[in-house]
Amino acid sequence: MENKPIARTLRLLSQLMELHEVNPFKIKSIANAAFKVDKLPFPIAGKTIAELEKIDGIGKSLAAKIAELLETGTMAELQEMLEKTPEGIVEMMGIKGIGAKKVATIWHELGIENVGELYYACNENRLIEAKGFGLKTQDEIRRLIEFRMAGNGKFLYAQVEEEAKLLMDEIKSIFPEALKHFAGEFRRLNEVITELVIVIGSLNQHIAFNALANSQILGNVSLNGDHISGELKNGLLVDIVCVDKAEYYKELFINTGTDEHVHAVMNLMTQELEEPSSEEFIYKKAGLAWMQPELREGDTFIERAGNNTLPTLITYHDLKGTLHNHSNWSDGVNTIEEMALCCRDELKLGYLGMCDHSKSAFYAKGLSIERVLQQHEEIDHLNKKLTDFHIFKGIESDILNDGSLDYPDELLQRFDFIVASVHSNLKMAEDKATARLIKAIENPYTTILGHPTGRLLLSRKGYDIDYKKVIDACAANKVIIEINANPVRLDLDWRWHQYALDKGVMLSINPDAHRNSGFLDMEYGVNVARKGGLTKEMCLNALSLDGIKKVFELKKPK
Repeated sequence: MENKPIARTLRLLSQLMELHEVNPFKIKSIANAAFKVDKLPFPIAGKTIAELEKIDGIGKSLAAKIAELLETGTMAELQEMLEKTPEGIVEMMGIKGIGAKKVATIWHELGIENVGELYYACNENRLIEAKGFGLKTQDEIRRLIEFRMAGNGKFLYAQVEEEAKLLMDEIKSIFPEALKHFAGEFRRLNEVITELVIVIGSLNQHIAFNALANSQILGNVSLNGDHISGELKNGLLVDIVCVDKAEYYKELFINTGTDEHVHAVMNLMTQELEEPSSEEFIYKKAGLAWMQPELREGDTFIERAGNNTLPTLITYHDLKGTLHNHSNWSDGVNTIEEMALCCRDELKLGYLGMCDHSKSAFYAKGLSIERVLQQHEEIDHLNKKLTDFHIFKGIESDILNDGSLDYPDELLQRFDFIVASVHSNLKMAEDKATARLIKAIENPYTTILGHPTGRLLLSRKGYDIDYKKVIDACAANKVIIEINANPVRLDLDWRWHQYALDKGVMLSINPDAHRNSGFLDMEYGVNVARKGGLTKEMCLNALSLDGIKKVFELKKPK
């Protein structure tokens, strides 16, 4: 074993000791030894315990630990520490810049046990509530986690959107006359992006390469045939395809859809595809209506394109209001009035649904019964004060382990609507997790099922559920399913939207906003809703104020 992994192991031991508040002198001794071992000019593997003891900064006790590590590959004391530390906490310790003291606060005070939950907590603005944390620290932790995410070559759409559009603006300014368009995952509005593809037509690749070699946005530029490769500052790989103008639309089509989609369309053609004048021409030649890029995943919508019955996809401007939002009554930043005025005056929406956390979410200042009643008084006052706008009384009620909601029926009856969500015990077996959700769905007070799987993209896999059983239960109980628009969640997954819609289940594009800027996340919710084929008619918050009032009234038990 080389010195560096030995030093890393000693450093981890010292961090875990600090996390569990072991003797500070012992912690300092092991941390100092880790530093010394890392800097030694000679390897320590193969040395006897007596030789190790003589090395400055090691001594008798640590020499025995290092000898044990070299002989067995681990240390008994380290294993003891690891056994009482959640795996996600150990992973958190590996993020450079987050020390053991901060990790201890995150774990013990906020109840966060993995990197995905930590990243989501940063987006929810929850870290600033903890002792020793502020907005600057929270932003720095978010940046560190995003840098770590980038290491696996995958990025959230929201992480790359701005830089991708800046690159396209640069290309437009350099080559104003050339045909150019995004393709691939970004054009399909995928929630996770592994490569940014751009197709440029009517431009020689050598000319394009020479111009882009000095790009302020694209780095590590290289030429390979008619492809120009590079990467954005955040590490996302870029592939720019340069083709003749006559081949442009064919290449745009081929580079936009998945392989399965492209093959499905091409197989419907009876003649060779040569120099199409538009993408519409390509689909027409296959006997299909033109398909929006968002729908070009596999062959899901091919039959509908052949029957000319493709859905008219929802747009951001179809949304009339926003539901599932958190104010400073729980873990949000803004007051209810500030959020209402932002929705009415800036976003031109007609209603706001407040859904602060319920009492079980103690980590997020969940509302006690008394505070619920106080909040309702404030909402009543604001509804009298504000014109041309309405605030709905909602709550994000925790689904408990047995599937029940965490307020008595007498209180649940006072809300206009209820979003029922799971926030705890995310490791249930599929059958138990499914039964838990179905019991919550069958509760007559549940209006919306919130983020159904609890997933955090690139960070935490959603808990396993039987999607069909859960969606069927929503259909039977007239429960709406949320598309949580936070770009880290985007849950319900778009791959299940069509099944829900075919069952007559409405969907709701909810931002889960914890500050006014969070309302804008509805754009990401619309993106994945379009991928799933959602129309405005089947979207709850695309209804008018009168329309949504009727839905809420019909749903409430009499």
